[in-house]
Amino acid sequence: MLRLMTGKPGPRGFGSASTAEQVTDHGIDATNLTAMITGGSSGIGTETARVLALRNAHVVIAARNIEAANEAKRLILKGNKNARVDVLRLDMASLKSVKAFADVFIALNLPLNILINNAGIMFCPYQLSEDGIEIQFATNHLGHFYLTNLLLVKMKETANSTGMEGRIVNLSSIAHVHTYKGGIRLANISDKSRYNKKRAYGQSKLANILHDNELSRRLKAEGVNITANSVHPGLIMTNLFKHSGVWMTTTCYIALHPGLKGATGEYFLDCNEFKPSRYARDEVLAKRLLDFASSAY
Repeated sequence: MLRLMTGKPGPRGFGSASTAEQVTDHGIDATNLTAMITGGSSGIGTETARVLALRNAHVVIAARNIEAANEAKRLILKGNKNARVDVLRLDMASLKSVKAFADVFIALNLPLNILINNAGIMFCPYQLSEDGIEIQFATNHLGHFYLTNLLLVKMKETANSTGMEGRIVNLSSIAHVHTYKGGIRLANISDKSRYNKKRAYGQSKLANILHDNELSRRLKAEGVNITANSVHPGLIMTNLFKHSGVWMTTTCYIALHPGLKGATGEYFLDCNEFKPSRYARDEVLAKRLLDFASSAY
């Protein structure tokens, strides 16, 4: 964590003092790649979309607030008139919306090389989603789990037809260490009586890592040319919003950098592999979570 505060580069050559453009500035040309970013209408998602578009990727912003997403698109195009950016509506807290979104995207007959599960909410008062699931777990994990499953066939088809490695990036957080006893409250995920908004957030971020780890194991077992990694996005300065402080974009590095070819099942902090909590490394818990999430829809 000292490296995080000082900005000192890690083994991968980057750190929190690196800029979003620096971590992807290695002759990277993503012209032939299509990348989907959930929650791309603000913050981390918008900056990720901007940098991927700068590297010539076709970017699909999936967001609940279409007006905000279109404004993000406008800002990206203002700085890069050749950017290829599309906007589609997606509410991660609604399994019905996730299914409808996936159906619309698949009907467009576009390839899908990169899926960035970025959308999220934090420290919310107790609330249930329309599907009766605690809202942070529903939005941060379950919706992305379902979306990934719905788009996995498309990603496999793209990887097979192009010969290019597909990449799935789950945005987690160092906050995954601050969760409930046992890691994930599978038996009472939506119990109001013992709800703690910070531990609920940590639980959802832990679920992101466990999802990534189990997905990575299964893809490797299938011999599929798709990697899955989770990230604490990291503190990175950007030029687009330089007057607004720091933004987070380790995501861009994991999504595009050729030096990560074949790297999978890892947790990254500031562009470097980092050992997550013991719960995050629990393979039994990961399998139990997958079974639980699969039964939710």
